[in-house]
Amino acid sequence: MTYPISTCLWFDGKAKEAATFYQSVFGHDFQPISENPLAVNYSIAGRRFMHLNGGPGFPINPSISFFVGSKSIEELSALWEKLSADGMVLMPLNKYPWSEYYGWCQDKYGVNWQLMMGHECSHKIMPNLLFVQENNGKAKDAIEFYTSIFNPSSVIALSHYEKGEPDIEGHIKYSQFSLNDLPFGAMDSSAPHQFNFNEGVSFIVMVDTQEEIDYYWEKFSSGGQPGKCGWIKDQYGVSWQVIPSALGKLMNNPETAPKAMYAFMQMSKMIIADLTAGQ
Repeated sequence: MTYPISTCLWFDGKAKEAATFYQSVFGHDFQPISENPLAVNYSIAGRRFMHLNGGPGFPINPSISFFVGSKSIEELSALWEKLSADGMVLMPLNKYPWSEYYGWCQDKYGVNWQLMMGHECSHKIMPNLLFVQENNGKAKDAIEFYTSIFNPSSVIALSHYEKGEPDIEGHIKYSQFSLNDLPFGAMDSSAPHQFNFNEGVSFIVMVDTQEEIDYYWEKFSSGGQPGKCGWIKDQYGVSWQVIPSALGKLMNNPETAPKAMYAFMQMSKMIIADLTAGQ
């Protein structure tokens, strides 16, 4: 069984501080789940996040942002005021051809948010992948790749740039697709962006069996790059973590955590039998 895909945000020692900040921003939509010195887990409006205290290696950048839908200008304005404070405005909160009220900001922890009135989505928050540099023009291929891996999955919306619009005709202007019943977005951009996908934002695929681990590892490694501790980059450079559900149980038990941590630190692809050996 594959669980809902969750999102991992990489922080340099500020995982708890950032989670406390998002709790103050999203209020009743924020639900704490668990925390330890390495990671903080919570959900916002039913979408699960993990903050990882991973060190200084991978600053979060705009290649993966989060759409936040709102039904009122008052709610959207309040979210914008908090998320943009001490951060950076990429697109001012204003009226645009695609929305009566929209803005893109990077908060003080580097996480990017696209706030939008009238954003039709099954969830309040939706990750969006921006395909730039050598990936520009590959958003449609990536959508087909991801929806071929996960079941259930579907393409919900697909909009292309048309002739005369401010990007390459035929590239993806906006999209929405579903993986394991959760919405994702993807778009192309030919602008000279100085960022690309990195480990700062990754997606966690949690499963119960070794067969499932082997399946996802094989799919993502096709044209991709295996890492350590269950991490793997796909052919576009997007990072995934393929993790057995048994790991969480082992790590949350003080008696089994040290041995489990030592075991998975030695691994690339996770091997459940090696994690649970002697436990």
